[in-house]
Amino acid sequence: MKPETIHPEGWAPALGYSNGMLMPDGTLHIGGQIGWDKDKNFVEGGFIAQMEQALANIAEIVRAAGGDVTDVGRLTWFVKDKAEYLAHQREVGQAYRRVFGKHFPAMSMLIVQDLVEDDALIEIEATAFIAPST
Repeated sequence: MKPETIHPEGWAPALGYSNGMLMPDGTLHIGGQIGWDKDKNFVEGGFIAQMEQALANIAEIVRAAGGDVTDVGRLTWFVKDKAEYLAHQREVGQAYRRVFGKHFPAMSMLIVQDLVEDDALIEIEATAFIAPST
C-alpha cells in the first residue's frame, strides 16, 4: 500500500504540498496549518483567531482521515511573536479547549522569524494515528 493523500472535502486545492498523508500503518502526517479557512482566506481577529483556525484545520484533516482529535499524538507550533503568545495564555487555553477539549498531545513550540504566508502569525503541524480498519 502507498500513502493516501488526505484533503478535506470542499477545501481549496493544496498546491505543491498535501494537507495530510495517511501512511499504511495508520500514521497521519499533517502539514503545517495556518489561520486560514477552507478557501485560503485568513480569519480576522489576530493571533488567537488564527491559532484556533489552525487547530480547527488539523481537526478537520484528522476527521477526513477517519479519526478524531484524540488520535493526535503530537503538535509542533511555529509562532512569530513570543510576547504575544505569552501575553494571551488564558485566551490560548480557551481557544485550544474549544477545538481539542482536554486532549493534550506531546507539544513543541518554536519561535520563528517569519512564515511563508505573510499574514500568518502561527503555523501548527501534527501527527496522529488512525487505526487501520481490518
